[in-house]
Amino acid sequence: MRIGVVGPCAAGKTTLIEGLITRGYDAKQIAQEHSYVQDMWLRITNPDVLIFLDVSYSNSIRRKNLNWTEREYKRQQTRLTHAQNNADLYINTDRLTPQQVLSNVLEILNKLTID
Repeated sequence: MRIGVVGPCAAGKTTLIEGLITRGYDAKQIAQEHSYVQDMWLRITNPDVLIFLDVSYSNSIRRKNLNWTEREYKRQQTRLTHAQNNADLYINTDRLTPQQVLSNVLEILNKLTID
């Protein structure tokens, strides 16, 4: 099962992917947030499962000490609309630890493989 992970900067994509890979999953980060090609996630990876990780503007700058404006954040959100609308799993990571995000995803993936 190929897993694609998309979301704005500092949503936790890299951390989630590392956790999935160490557990044997084929997981890929899709840099959709930097592209104006709405279906880039599909063209690059064509995943069996698309996971959308989201984060608020305030948490994104706190997590990564990003030097970007809210306007730039909203621009990324716009670029991600198609991926978010087509995601199999949406997780807002604002109030979750990286381990909680990974646990939630593993639980859903386990259900998908059982069904």
